[in-house]
Amino acid sequence: MKRIGVTGHRSLPDSVLGPVESGLRAVLGGHDGPLEALSSLAEGADQLFACVALECGADLTVVIPSGDYEDGFESAEALARYRQLRTQAAQEVRMDFPRSTDEAYYAAGTYIADSCDRLVAVWDGQPARGHGGTAEIVAYARAIGKPVTVLWREGVTRD
Repeated sequence: MKRIGVTGHRSLPDSVLGPVESGLRAVLGGHDGPLEALSSLAEGADQLFACVALECGADLTVVIPSGDYEDGFESAEALARYRQLRTQAAQEVRMDFPRSTDEAYYAAGTYIADSCDRLVAVWDGQPARGHGGTAEIVAYARAIGKPVTVLWREGVTRD
């Protein structure tokens, strides 16, 4: 089974949504045989990746960083989408952190990088804004020799 994981920004400018979704479809839709998609289902890139993966017939593995993870969702819509996607998951992995911290996010990100054959990064190329951020997970994946596919629209930056 081919395993593809995701790391990415929670806030995606509207101008990157089309190119990122097209890139995700190209990466996730171009495989013969079974496919597993690994995501923490955070708002933004993680949820978009999971939706596209399920549409492409992948089995979804949800990696939950902490016991209170749901408390960190800023919008009711993102929380509802998280809960809906969780119901569609083939399996769930829980990190052993009671509270959402940078360490919990880093543990989930490195778990995904360790467990996948390829990491997709929805990333603007800028430094991480905290421990466990997208840039740090990309650097970790590259350091352990994982192929990384970066999806973004050139010239666009996050807020």
